[in-house]
Amino acid sequence: MKRVEVRTGVPYAEFITALEKAAPPLDVGAFELVEEAGGTWDDVREAMAVNAPHDLIRYGRINGTQVLKLAGGSTRSMEYWIGNHVIAESMFRHDPRALLYAPLRMLVWSDENGHAVFAMHRSRDEFGSLGNAEVTKVGEELDRHVIELLRLCGVDAERDFA
Repeated sequence: MKRVEVRTGVPYAEFITALEKAAPPLDVGAFELVEEAGGTWDDVREAMAVNAPHDLIRYGRINGTQVLKLAGGSTRSMEYWIGNHVIAESMFRHDPRALLYAPLRMLVWSDENGHAVFAMHRSRDEFGSLGNAEVTKVGEELDRHVIELLRLCGVDAERDFA
């Protein structure tokens, strides 16, 4: 597995704001409405396209700054689970173990200058570890989505994923 670490040069709070704008939270209500209306997977795809205008959404986050502050550290951090369940299904159908790595787990922390550092395991490696070419291909696609997500946050991370 290759761990990608990107020193963004962007102030931590500014990067967090940009990331959370680019990857909005899961709109659970929209998907509940699809199910309640007897909708189809195509309806789910449509709802996801609206919820995830840049292909990725946030399923959750842990504010490491808050939960670890009493330990005395000063490093700001936020952990995320970011993905897209329509994309996840395209792997799950080939190998259910793909859900071990979906959604993607990402960490952002502040460096000594107060700038955000972004880290995650490269998707193609995690999904590639399952030994299924179709799943690996989707992992490569996810890496491209993350590169685009970072671009939306003002960071060129293309070479970091190479």
